[in-house]
Amino acid sequence: MAQRILIVDDDEALRESLELVLASEGYDVSAADCGEAALARIEEHPVDVVLCDLRMPGIDGFELMPQIGRQLPGVPIVLMSAYGTEDLAVEAMRRGAYDYLAKPFQPTEVVLTLRKAYEREKLRKANELLQRDVQRAVGDRPIVAASKPMIELLELLERTAAYKTTALLTGESGTGKEVLARAIHAQSPRREESFVAVNCGAIPENLLESELFGHAKGAFTGAARARRGLFVEASGGSIFLDEIGELPQALQVKLLRVLQEEEVRPVGESKAQQVDVRVIAATSRDLESEIAGGRFREDLYYRLNVMHLQVPPLRERREDIPLLTDHFLDHFRTLLAKPVRTLTDDALERLSSYAWPGNVRELENVIERAVILADTDRITLQNLPETIVSAIGEHGGDPASFSLKRAKRAVEADTIRRALTATDGNRTHAAKLLEISHRALLYKIKEFGLRD
Repeated sequence: MAQRILIVDDDEALRESLELVLASEGYDVSAADCGEAALARIEEHPVDVVLCDLRMPGIDGFELMPQIGRQLPGVPIVLMSAYGTEDLAVEAMRRGAYDYLAKPFQPTEVVLTLRKAYEREKLRKANELLQRDVQRAVGDRPIVAASKPMIELLELLERTAAYKTTALLTGESGTGKEVLARAIHAQSPRREESFVAVNCGAIPENLLESELFGHAKGAFTGAARARRGLFVEASGGSIFLDEIGELPQALQVKLLRVLQEEEVRPVGESKAQQVDVRVIAATSRDLESEIAGGRFREDLYYRLNVMHLQVPPLRERREDIPLLTDHFLDHFRTLLAKPVRTLTDDALERLSSYAWPGNVRELENVIERAVILADTDRITLQNLPETIVSAIGEHGGDPASFSLKRAKRAVEADTIRRALTATDGNRTHAAKLLEISHRALLYKIKEFGLRD
C-alpha cells in the first residue's frame, strides 16, 4: 500500500510541484490550501505523514500541529518555511515536528525526509502494537519499553512463554521481574489457570516447606487441619518463586525433586502427589557466586536456568525513562485525582540522567510523590527528591559513568559546544568544523539540550 502524504500549503504552484514529484515516487498524495481544509481532509482520509507550511492564512503550522496530533496521534509532521532561521527550526522540532525544511529545497531532500519520517512512524506503530499485546497480557501492570535491550528481552520472553520450560529471571531489585513473570504466564497456554507468586525470602524458614508443599493434619504443632501447598494450588498453571537465592539448602533439595519428578510430598505425608506446574524463578543475587560459596546447589541452578532472562537495570535502558514516566504519570493522575499532565524539560532531564539504584520501582515512587506535591499541571524540579535534583548526571560519581555509550555522548556534546564557541555561535560554520550537515547539527543541539 502506497504511503499517504498530505501537503498543506497556501502556495498553489508549490503544492502542484510537490504533488508531481511525490506521485512520481509512488506516494499517494493529497493536498490542502489551509489548515482548516487539512483538518477536514484527514478526518475523512487519515494519512501517514503531513508536509505542512509554517506560515499560512488562518491556522498556521504551529497551531495546526497539535490539532492534527489529536486526530492522528503520533503522525510525523514536517514543517516548511521560506522564512527559515536556525532558531525557528529548533523551535519547530521542540514543538513536536519531525523535521523542518527551509524553502527552497531540492525534491530529493523532501523524498529522503518523508522516507525517514515514515520509517519512524512504522517503528512507533510496531512498538505500540507490541505494548498493546503485552498490556492485554499482564493487565494493570503493563510492560513499557522502547529500548533495544528491553525489546529483545520481550521477544525472548514471548518465545519462552509458549513452552513449559522453567525460566530464570535475573536482575537488580526493582527492575520488574515479577511483572515479566506474569507476562510469561499470561502469554502461555496456561493463561487461564492459576499464577501463584511466592517470595522465598519473606516466609520464615520453618514455615516455607509447608507453604510450598503443604502439610498433613497434625504434622506439627498448630497443624489442626491438612493444607494444600502452593505447588498444588498452582497445578495446571504457573508458580513464581521470587528471590529463589534465599531458599534454604534443605528446601533446595526438595525443590529439585519437584522439578525432576513433578510431584510434591506434603509435610507429614508418606505419599507424593503429582503436580503439573510451570516454574518461573527470579533472583537479584549472583547465583553462580552463591554456588561457588556453597550456598546454592549447582544441580538446582541448571534445572531452573533452562531459559535465562537477564533484566537490564533502568540506567541501561534510559530510552524507556520518558515512556515509564508518562505511564506512571497517567496512572497516578487518575489514582490521586490530580490534573498533573506533564513534566518540565529540566525535570525530565534530571530523571533521564539519574542512576536509579532502585530501578523502575524507585521511578514509580518518585512520580507518585511528585504528583502529590505538584501545585500546577506540571511536575517541576521542586517536586523531585533532592537526591535526584543534586545528583551528578552523565557524569562523575554515577556508576553509569563507566558506560562507553554515555562517555561517547558526553564527548560529542563537548565537541559541539567547543565548535559553537570557536565560531561565535554560527551554526553553519560550526557544522563545517564538525564535518556534519547543518541539519544534523540542529538535531544534535536539540538532542543534547545545548544553548548558544
